[in-house]
Amino acid sequence: MNWNRYIKDYQSYLRIERGLSKNTIENYGFDIERLCLFLETNQIDVSPIKISEETLQQFIYEVAKELNPRSQARIISGLKSFFNYLVFEDYRNDNPLELIEAPKTGRKLPDTLSLEEIDNLIEAIDLSTNEGERNRAMLETLYGCGLRVSELISLKISDLFFDEGFIKITGKGNKERFVPIGPLTQKYIDIYKNAVRPNLSIKKGAEDTLFLNRRGNYLTRAMVFTIIKDLAQKVGLKKNISPHTLRHSFATHLLENGADLRSIQLMLGHESITTTEIYVHLDRSFLKEVMHSFHPRK
Repeated sequence: MNWNRYIKDYQSYLRIERGLSKNTIENYGFDIERLCLFLETNQIDVSPIKISEETLQQFIYEVAKELNPRSQARIISGLKSFFNYLVFEDYRNDNPLELIEAPKTGRKLPDTLSLEEIDNLIEAIDLSTNEGERNRAMLETLYGCGLRVSELISLKISDLFFDEGFIKITGKGNKERFVPIGPLTQKYIDIYKNAVRPNLSIKKGAEDTLFLNRRGNYLTRAMVFTIIKDLAQKVGLKKNISPHTLRHSFATHLLENGADLRSIQLMLGHESITTTEIYVHLDRSFLKEVMHSFHPRK
């Protein structure tokens, strides 16, 4: 089997021509590697050019024993994309997954936090430490600007335009957008940036990165997840939350307070408004209120 060359070429295509993020490209790669492991385990020596629909159906059957429908659907979608690439490059004449349907997953609504729960999380931060000041600024930024965790850890000092009331965000596919930032979030970023960050021994290459670890180097996604999980446990919050929960809460609270979906879409950096529309399903009472307020036949 010679899958590595095809996988590397495919990942280059995703990076250069599709402009996808590093994390997305890695996830596509994991799906193909899972297929390769299945082939190796079952001693099926076949290239991506020759693999048949029947073999792929066997693989999906095995995957279905271990994964939930949502994960199965993601793997099938990822593999379809890989074989579409092989067809596009004339390595194959057909996509062997063309007729294989992904399982129905339904639409999972994201968890959200109330304003009180967000306040409780932030109040639980130990501000007697340098990391505490940083963590408060990070949570305020996640919730105040609706950022993805990858956008938070890559935020640069040169991306802060406080006089204009905006920060510049580099999102998925290296697409840039300007997001409004409120005075409270600015205040806590300034405290960290001016009182804490100068005391760090900043590593080469990280000079412009806003949020740093105690060794003056880049934060990882996993560190931000851990910080938020630990705070949730500290305040006895039963919800299963992550940095993305603060992003969902940002959008939901804007919607509940009368913001329109198009504005929320621009702030979140969603390619399609369909992605943003999931927030409409979170609060039916809000929609009912809109109907009664604005429809001519009340």
